[in-house]
Amino acid sequence: MNYLALDDFSTPWLKVPDLLLPAYGETWVMVGVTMVLVVLIGTPAGIILHNTSTLGLFPNPRVFTVLNTVVNVGRSLPFLILMAAIIPVTRFLVGTTIGIAAAIVPMTVAGIPFFARLVQNALREVRSDVTDMGLVSGGSHVQVIRSVQLSEALPALAGALTVNTIAMIEYSAIAGSIGAGGVGHLAITYGYNRFDDNIMIATVIALIITIQLVQFTGDRVVRALTR
Repeated sequence: MNYLALDDFSTPWLKVPDLLLPAYGETWVMVGVTMVLVVLIGTPAGIILHNTSTLGLFPNPRVFTVLNTVVNVGRSLPFLILMAAIIPVTRFLVGTTIGIAAAIVPMTVAGIPFFARLVQNALREVRSDVTDMGLVSGGSHVQVIRSVQLSEALPALAGALTVNTIAMIEYSAIAGSIGAGGVGHLAITYGYNRFDDNIMIATVIALIITIQLVQFTGDRVVRALTR
């Protein structure tokens, strides 16, 4: 870049926002799209996982064992290894292995089992007598899940959403190592490869502030939903 200081290889602080803000926007595109997919797929997966267990509404050991194994396998692989392992799948789905679209695939694959487990844990905390009351009142399984389990677990689900969002922000930074864009890519390309201390400091501060804001917002939502 023509504005890089040649003496210390650092971007002048006044020019840092020109690089950081677009990268920050790319990070939130990755996280936003990923979280929509994670919630849409991970929530029903977590509901089925809980309700097919011995504590659920319709215990089914076979279904539970299969789904539980899939979730465990999905949570076992470190994200960097997962990205490399599913490169053929990523290329098949989006036609490339670099860029934002390519990062969303492994982030979603990693996020779904994580969120499904969090949803299962949240539903497991719902008191059994409340669920029994819904059944005794004549509610169907779908009605009990919607009006009792999910309703009573809302604070825990909001906390789970917060935890998962923070994890996806961290994953997006890791995805930067494969050219996915975002703050992570900026930190690797400029902060690490070009020894740009100003960019590295700015990306670290941006990620710290972002995580703090997400956690603060999530905590406020949890308190508002807690009865």
